[in-house]
This record gives sequence, C-alpha cells and structure tokens, in this order.
Amino acid sequence: MLDSLARMIGLPMSLFYDLIPNYGISIIFLTVLINIILFPLTLKQTRSTRAMQEIQPEVKKLQKEHKEEPEVLNKAMMALYKERGVSPAGCVLPMLVQAPIWFGLFRLLRSPEQFMPEGSNIIHALQAGLPSFLGMDLGVTPKDALTSGWFGAIPYLMVVLLVVGSGWIQSKQAMPASSDGAGGQAQLMTKMMPLLFGVFSFSFPAGLNLYFVTSNLFRIGQQSLIFRLDGRPEPPPKVEKQEDQESLEKKQQGSRKKRKRRRRK
Repeated sequence: MLDSLARMIGLPMSLFYDLIPNYGISIIFLTVLINIILFPLTLKQTRSTRAMQEIQPEVKKLQKEHKEEPEVLNKAMMALYKERGVSPAGCVLPMLVQAPIWFGLFRLLRSPEQFMPEGSNIIHALQAGLPSFLGMDLGVTPKDALTSGWFGAIPYLMVVLLVVGSGWIQSKQAMPASSDGAGGQAQLMTKMMPLLFGVFSFSFPAGLNLYFVTSNLFRIGQQSLIFRLDGRPEPPPKVEKQEDQESLEKKQQGSRKKRKRRRRK
C-alpha cells in the first residue's frame, strides 16, 4: 500500500519538477497542493477545536457533578457534544488523513528512483546527483548528516528547529491560553506535540521535514483566513471553582463571628 501511495505522490512531484527543476521547490509545491485539497478538513478541525474550547466550562461542570459516575459522565458528555454540534474527532481528522501521506513521502524520499515516473526529468536529475536544496540532500536525515560533522549538518538542524517553531506557532494560534487554566491537558499537548515532532524529525529525511515546515506555515495562513471569516477564538471564560466559593464563605462566616464577639465585649 505504501509503495502505491509513494508512486501517487511521485507523479505530481515529478510534474512540479518539470515546471521548476528544483527538488526542494517540488516538495513545497506538493505540500501546498495537498493542503489545498485538505482545506475542508482543516476548516472542520479549526471550527471543532474552537467549539471544544467554548464548551470547556460546561465540560468541567459535568466532570464535577458526575466525578463518581463515569458512565453517567460519558453519556452527559455525548449529549452535550450532540446538543452543541461538536465532534471531538474533527479536531484530529486532518492529522489522521495526512499520516499515510507522511509515510508515503518518507518511502518516496528514501527510494525516489523506484517510485518516480520512469523517464521523467527528476529521475535523470537524481541519477546525475543534481537534486539538492539549500545545501541539503533531501533524502538524508539530520541524524545521518551529523556523522559528517556539525558544519555540514547546520542546514538540517535549522530545518528541525523550523519544524518545532512553526508547529508551536500553528498550535498556539489554534488554541489560545485559557484565563483560568481550563483545558490544561490540551494546553500541554499544544506545547509537547511540536517538541515531539522535533525529536522525530532527527530520523526523518530532510525532504519530509521540509514538508512539515511548509505545511505548518501554510496552515498558519489558512487558520488566519478562517479567523478573519469567523472571528478570532477567545479563551474560555473563567469559571469559579466550587472549592474557592466554599473557602470564601467560610472566611466570611469567620469574620462575622469575630465582629459579633467584638460587639459583645
């Protein structure tokens, strides 16, 4: 299956190379094409993420009310999602759809001569050892590049940093910080996912990392467009915790008792 997917990805990439004979530019154009095709899913993901943020106060309220009844909580959550038209799966759908593309591109970049169309210009360029981008062999991983010395690995490491940085900006843009720490787990994932991608990127071909950077930057632009159409997402409203209210009431009761004692004296 991955071989077939690698051949499918190789076809448009070969056509882009015919237009502009640069291996890296071909990957960038391929990335843009894929993200344009997936824009309906990106739109759904962005709106689903926003909807999940908006109902966080209600979710936390249900979690407090039914913390001892997991089955009841699950049913209440499903009812809330249905009532508000929220689909948790919509938040991760584009990533799930793109996962096979990542694997196919990984396979293609590892063995491009096997999966590119026969007789294409890109095949001839590969055989002549011409394709490179910003001083990088796009089929080499940053980890392998380091074995040849730090200086030669600098472009590869810069791309890894761009993977982390662009991923963090894209995630942060989609999920603003909560005013009261609500959605802490989601906020943690926002910080951790780009770092995890950065770690994995050391073992990915530079061409796949270029795909990630281009995809993140394009998604930032897409999300900006969506926010312009729908309005920017706002942090969930601050919800007063029940414990805070109880402690406040106790303090008020204590101060009242002190006043009464003083009056008696």
